[in-house]
Parts: sequence; structure tokens; C-alpha cells
Amino acid sequence: MSGSIRGAVFFDVDGTLTTTSSGQHLAEFLGHAKVIHEVQAGYGAGSLSSQEAAALEARGWSTRTPTEVRGFLESLPLVDGIAETVLWCRQHQLAPVLATLAWDIVGTQLCDRYGFDRACGPRLELVDGRYSGKVAEQFDELSKRDFAVSVAAERGVDPKRCVAVGDGRSDLPLFAAVGLAIAFNATPTARAAAHVSIDGTDLRAVLPLLGAWLNAMPTSEK
Repeated sequence: MSGSIRGAVFFDVDGTLTTTSSGQHLAEFLGHAKVIHEVQAGYGAGSLSSQEAAALEARGWSTRTPTEVRGFLESLPLVDGIAETVLWCRQHQLAPVLATLAWDIVGTQLCDRYGFDRACGPRLELVDGRYSGKVAEQFDELSKRDFAVSVAAERGVDPKRCVAVGDGRSDLPLFAAVGLAIAFNATPTARAAAHVSIDGTDLRAVLPLLGAWLNAMPTSEK
């Protein structure tokens, strides 16, 4: 998205754009679904850090190729209305960005498919074109917030002129940094940290909230 913008909208992936986590979905194909269920439960409960969870999850990717994984992602279950929401953001000069702890290949695929500006996320190690089962670059909830703040700075907008849409623990630092935090199909903790909460099966449910927020913005900032 080139040219001047009014702000940015940072969308989480797992549990926000997806109806199940991308890690759990991929684990069904990779053959370690039970392990991932336990890992994600541990992260959600706070007994595992994001780094620990990523290291455990990465083991199941060993010997697989990016091409295989991209094929598995074709059937990733998503909420409705993603393309229309991205288009609405662009029409209102809001940069649509993915701020997520999903693996980088997931964010890349969603950017290619729906036109998000960019994505963040942890990266898996590749050796001779295959995943090694190790993490090449870690990424946690603070990294996610810092990524969003850096994107805002790069585009010349204050984080308070930005929005975050998310559902869980990894969104809390980002929720505290932006001007509008929307909890979408969220956990009780995320709802408590957000400015507003909404549920639904279609991402377009957030558009009235975004519209009202834009309309309430001081004239000098519009």
C-alpha cells in the first residue's frame, strides 16, 4: 500500500482469521496433532513461553518442504469476509497488516491470497530445502507489538492511530499500544484488555467499529 495513510489495522491470525489454529491445522497433516494440542494448551495457560512452544512445535516439521506446507495451508479454515475487510481498509487509507505468532509461511500465504501489506512471525530453519525441525528465528508477543510499532513508524503514523484485532494472550501487549483494540471471538483475558469485543463468523463484523473509530478521530488527523 503506497502513498499516505491514516493509520493501520493489525490483524492476528490464529483464532482471529482462522477458526482453528494454523499450527493445529498443519499438525493434522504433519502427524503430530496431539503434541500440538498440548503445546497450545500450555501456551494458552501460561505454562509455556512462546519460545518453548515454538521449539516443540518445530520438531514436527522435520524433513517437510515449504511446498508441502503451502499445499496443506490451502485448506486452512478461515472466517468469512477477509478479502472484503482488507479492501475496506484500503479504501479508507488504513494499511491492513498481519501481526501474528503464526509461522512466517502462514502469514506469507495469507498476504499473497488476500493482499495484506506484510506479516510477521517466527521462522523455521531450512536445510537443503527441507525444514530441520528447529526454529531459525523466535518471535513472541512483545516482538509482535514491536513489529506493529515499527510498521506504524515506517509509515509515519502514531500507534494510537492504529487498530489491533485479536483474540488471545499474544495480543495483549499490542492491545495496550494502539488507539483501538478489538477482541474478536476472544478469550476472557483478551476481552478485558480490549476497548471493545465482538463475536461472529465474518470478519466484516469489525467494520462498523472501525468506521465509528475513524469518524471519532479529530478532524486534523483524518
